[in-house]
Amino acid sequence: MEHFVVSARKYRPKTFTDVVGQQAITNTLLNAIENNHLAQALLFCGPRGVGKTSCARILAKKINHQEGHDDENEDFAFNVFELDAASNNSVDDIRNLIDQVRIPPQVGTYKVYIIDEVHMLSQAAFNAFLKTLEEPPKHAIFILATTEKHKIIPTILSRCQIFDFKRITVKDAANYLAYIANEQGITAEDDALHIIAQKADGAMRDALSIFDRVVSFSGKNLTRQAVTENLNVLDYDTYFKATDLILENKIPDLLLLFNDCLSKGFDGHHFIAGLASHFRDLLVCKNPSTIQLLEVGSTAQQHYSEQSQKTSQQFLIQGIETANDCDLKYKTSKNQRLLVELALMQLASITFDGEKKKSKHFIIPATFFISTSTPKAPIAPEVKKSVVNEPIQEIQKPEFKKPDLPKLKTPTTGKGKISGLSLSSVRKKQEHLQSKLAEEVQHEVLPTNDFKKEDLIAYWRAYVDALDKKGEKIVASILNIEELIVKGTVIHIELPNETMKIDLERAQHALLANLRKRLSNYNITIQTTVNEEIQKKYIFSAQDTYEKFIELNPAIEFLRQEFNLDIKN
Repeated sequence: MEHFVVSARKYRPKTFTDVVGQQAITNTLLNAIENNHLAQALLFCGPRGVGKTSCARILAKKINHQEGHDDENEDFAFNVFELDAASNNSVDDIRNLIDQVRIPPQVGTYKVYIIDEVHMLSQAAFNAFLKTLEEPPKHAIFILATTEKHKIIPTILSRCQIFDFKRITVKDAANYLAYIANEQGITAEDDALHIIAQKADGAMRDALSIFDRVVSFSGKNLTRQAVTENLNVLDYDTYFKATDLILENKIPDLLLLFNDCLSKGFDGHHFIAGLASHFRDLLVCKNPSTIQLLEVGSTAQQHYSEQSQKTSQQFLIQGIETANDCDLKYKTSKNQRLLVELALMQLASITFDGEKKKSKHFIIPATFFISTSTPKAPIAPEVKKSVVNEPIQEIQKPEFKKPDLPKLKTPTTGKGKISGLSLSSVRKKQEHLQSKLAEEVQHEVLPTNDFKKEDLIAYWRAYVDALDKKGEKIVASILNIEELIVKGTVIHIELPNETMKIDLERAQHALLANLRKRLSNYNITIQTTVNEEIQKKYIFSAQDTYEKFIELNPAIEFLRQEFNLDIKN
């Protein structure tokens, strides 16, 4: 079995022309060699995997070549000394190096000392190296390489000619990967190579390592899907789907897409940050002259251009602000998933025009999605039909010909009475309306004798007095009307607000049952209207107010007795 050599070693640059993305530095070094203008100390600094050590080795080989003599097999290894400062960082190591510097080269013109990771030297070692670095022998050249220039003392920096290596661009890395794929006979998609280059984050060595890993996974055919699956990265297709759902205001589908990303092991922070970058790319595509700023393949550029036409500039700017705000708050949030979900719901509500937006944090109400999905259910017509038919069948039965008065009675509310402003009271109101409809249907078989208005008023007053004696003073005060308006069998009552109307409708069942029984007329009804212009004021005493509080919360009476409190009018 042939020994496998990784691409980072196999395709390490051997000449300055092979170095990727550092043309400015390589041209400077070539001109310095040709013009005999090379400094005695060079400092190569920059991120990992951008070619610092490779350029140092090429330079060390290049400066010893004689004019007219260029032998590839001759590398002058005896004149090149590599020192790893991470493991040789003491004063003694530097002293040994200084002793070696004094000896002239046996072959060639220069002795080149490459000190890698020079920032790892100790403070004492730096100080011991200063004099030799400033005034070395004419045959010695020092090349220092580091990824952390800020850790090197200023006295060393001032004695070196500094070369700052830049990160490898996505375009350059993708082009070099395409060259390597062609050399190895591998068919690779342009988008797949761009994803590898983006994942490398400006390091060519990392890009080659990722390339080897993906090739081992997918074989000779390198596709975008295989790369995204192997690298476990969020493909831009995910963000295209998310953006389409946001533009269509489909919050449930958007949340399901986000949950699917989380189930695959992706972080919510990564998702929202990628979505902000996606909006930036769409904004860039708004102008054809800025499309080149996209670091993606040609196929992806076409997709970005098509989707950018569907979005407005205002939407993209607001979307970027919302996503960035979520990005900033993510690390400090106690519920990070909820934070991202709220941001997604706000994004999906930007283009919604079905309701007046009161703020930039507007979210489409859940009732919108319930109303849109309810008509699709085929069960709804069947339910309505059964509900209408059942009461009619019960009316036709002979056992309902006799009045069954207990069925008309409703339990009176005691201390557990619920406020008219609560959600439960609204639900009880709906139940009351349904029961009221059923009662009206049953009244057709009950007696409907004529009655006098004076008798109705008398029974009404008696019922109000009974409520007052029972302690239900709030309802009694509402029913204590000076002049009842009776038209036929309908009693008309006007109230100043909706809350009093709800309280009256909740208590009217027992009242109607009493009046109908005494007057032998089951057509009697109460019609309540709200008139805010009514000048009548419903004044309650301190005792009435306190009893109302007890109905809402019985613990208040225990508190009064515990502290021996009085009620003052």
